[in-house]
Amino acid sequence: MTCMTVQVVTPDGIKYDHHANYISVRTTDGEMGILPGHLNIIASLDVHEMKIRRIDDDNHVDWVAINGGIIEVKNDFVTIVANSAERERDIDVSRAERAKIRAERELEEAQSTKDIDQVRRAKVALQRALNRINVGTHQ
Repeated sequence: MTCMTVQVVTPDGIKYDHHANYISVRTTDGEMGILPGHLNIIASLDVHEMKIRRIDDDNHVDWVAINGGIIEVKNDFVTIVANSAERERDIDVSRAERAKIRAERELEEAQSTKDIDQVRRAKVALQRALNRINVGTHQ
């Protein structure tokens, strides 16, 4: 069976390292599904939920919260380099919920003062919190 090696690397080290027969990521140009034998590419990633279908069982799917970065696919070796990434099992959903509330408050405040930079930062923080909540609550 043909498969890919999938690694997710952050400044803190390797966050994910397994074999897969399918992954789904969201690049800055849109959604991308990757199967073994995919063309070699490098692309920028959005904040998103990465779906990884493991080779041991078609029903075994891992979810990873990716906070931007880049993906390189080369000869069935997929490397994602991100500032931060968390596996579903490592996410503290209640902490992510608190971050969401905090980001919503900051966004509201920034919009009322028309601070464009603060609005942008608050939107990114909100997007990351929502991504972590979505990944952390997958069933």
